[in-house]
Amino acid sequence: MNLSSASSSAPSTAPATAPGAGSGPGASVYVAGAGVICAIGNNIPECLSAFGSGRAGMGEAKVLETAHQQEIPVAEVKMSNEELSGLAGLPSGLSRTALLSMIAAREALNNASIGNIAALRTGFVSANTVGGMDKTENFFAGFLSDPRSGKLGAVVNHECGSITELVADRLNIRHFLTTISTACSSSANAISFGARLIRSGRLDVVVAGGTDSLTKFTLNGFNALMILDRQYCQPFDENRRGLNLGEGAGYVVLVSDRVAASLDPLCKLSGYCNANDAYHQTASSPDGRGSYLAMKGALERSGIRPQDVDYINLHGTGTQNNDMSEGIAVKRLFDPTYPRMSSTKSATGHTLGASGGIEAVFSALSVRHGIIYPNLRFENPMTDLPFVPETVFLKDQLVRHVLSNSFGFGGNCSSLIFSKR
Repeated sequence: MNLSSASSSAPSTAPATAPGAGSGPGASVYVAGAGVICAIGNNIPECLSAFGSGRAGMGEAKVLETAHQQEIPVAEVKMSNEELSGLAGLPSGLSRTALLSMIAAREALNNASIGNIAALRTGFVSANTVGGMDKTENFFAGFLSDPRSGKLGAVVNHECGSITELVADRLNIRHFLTTISTACSSSANAISFGARLIRSGRLDVVVAGGTDSLTKFTLNGFNALMILDRQYCQPFDENRRGLNLGEGAGYVVLVSDRVAASLDPLCKLSGYCNANDAYHQTASSPDGRGSYLAMKGALERSGIRPQDVDYINLHGTGTQNNDMSEGIAVKRLFDPTYPRMSSTKSATGHTLGASGGIEAVFSALSVRHGIIYPNLRFENPMTDLPFVPETVFLKDQLVRHVLSNSFGFGGNCSSLIFSKR
């Protein structure tokens, strides 16, 4: 799995706009729209309905063909590739990763209602970690038995950047494209990079987030690490056993002050930070160093204090190492007064490269609608931590600032802060 790569494309011509208008170091970046597809819903209303009813998306694999079908639960999107193709308006022969991306990115743009977007400098910053691996895996099995079998068209979009280009082309976004792959922090880094492109005056609008589909490689790899739960995961529970892998896509539409002036944005992206604890290839540092630095840096950029945060969307995978590391960092930064917090992965599973984008959507909606999400199946507090996650879905709460955490392999830790306008 490629943990740190980027590819970009930026044509030399772009629509004429006032250079630097509504941009610069002091300019705000707004979230104008959002879109999501995951195991609990194919769009925002379906996901919110699932949270409200406490419904999780885990179950036996139906689309992914795996020897672990009866053994390891996964959080699949409840649609076949053919059904996703019809929803996305893309050929069914494309990777599931691209189909998921198209559905969520298009919902985000429709949700933003920008109007004549062709007159604006627009970018697509998309993250993923598996690219077209789902197609490559299926092709390779047949190729081994007969090198003359299979169609090479099934593997030409194997690399991560191809997924971004396929979707950007269909969305008619050509001013700036790039693909970010930093494991489980990928989408959060895509969003922070999109904000930097707007603040620097290079772009007016950025569709940012990520996508990932389930593959045999991913499932087998995490199984080899011995961090998969054979039951439904229990993030931040004393008796947690591991994570459930999931799939999906989530994007936000970021816009400059100038563009936001004619819209009704969901919220502001007020802070972001990427840090690295350089501790281990797959494990988080026991002292939570990277997590702490990412959260602290995001708070400093946003100009708010720890006590101003009303909700934390925890990275919260459900593994022994991750939850303890993140919990120690939260304790270090917020003690003695803790905001409400929960892991939405208890519903969606861990969607890897898509997780930061999906959780950014949930965080933006939390600010907009005063929502606190439940940490499903929580039973026993962790003995070494002085706080517990929320367990029920709450609406109409005072939510001014939300901190969303995404921490990946290689110690790549990122935090985002979404704030009321």
